[in-house]
Amino acid sequence: MNRIRKGDHVVVTTGKNKGQRGDVLRVDGERVFVSNVNLIKRHTKPNPQANQAGGIVEREASIHISNVMLFNPATNKGERVGFKTLEDGRKVRVYASSGEVVDA
Repeated sequence: MNRIRKGDHVVVTTGKNKGQRGDVLRVDGERVFVSNVNLIKRHTKPNPQANQAGGIVEREASIHISNVMLFNPATNKGERVGFKTLEDGRKVRVYASSGEVVDA
């Protein structure tokens, strides 16, 4: 079970994008892609089979998973995540500071 998952709202903790927030688009091993964070421009060739136009495309680059934290709307900060097993046997993510269950 991962601490950061697709769809989570995260805040970037280090680097040129420090303080920016966004939703996780995908997780590839130890790297995450966050919406509208760490944008790069790439020159792409057109691909008629995939109905894709060529030109300069702006898209998100990956960020290492250690450089993002899960955003807690209750405290309005990024927080560490731990795990807890409930009475019914389910394993859930919890905020380390308060112990409340992560809604996601």
